Amino acid sequence: MHYATADICDDYPGEVEVAEPILRHFGGKRRFHGETVTIKVYEDNVLVRQAVESPGEGRVLVVDGGGSMRRALLGDRLGAMAAENGWSGVIVNGCIRDSVELAGTPLGVLAIAAHPMKSNKNGDGDQGMSVSFAGVAIRPRQYIYADEDGWLVAPKALHSSQ
Repeated sequence: MHYATADICDDYPGEVEVAEPILRHFGGKRRFHGETVTIKVYEDNVLVRQAVESPGEGRVLVVDGGGSMRRALLGDRLGAMAAENGWSGVIVNGCIRDSVELAGTPLGVLAIAAHPMKSNKNGDGDQGMSVSFAGVAIRPRQYIYADEDGWLVAPKALHSSQ
């Protein structure tokens, strides 16, 4: 399936929210899309691990890490696990690490920056709620489309699976 975020914006101008360009691509896939799963954490990635250990079914994990620039919430091992378990992508409002390895992983990964410090492991955070960053609100079961031009949120799938 081929799509472009610019074409989606042209075809559905009143239905999509386009994220501000504050995140960079770190994964091996630049184009990805899927239904959203949301997590809100701060410098702790236990819930991220739990999510990527589960079947991804082509979904996109959206991690609101509060924009922290002090610890990474996703690295090479969790990225590989996400790809193996069928996640289409992971969007992190925060940092990742192991950027070279993530670049070779067949997974879409968007984040603010890379940072070498690992996260805390306390299990703090929430899942399944609305999160807001990059000028957009993301709710569970919405749809994310990402490519080289940016990423956007739609209330439903806007493409056919053909």
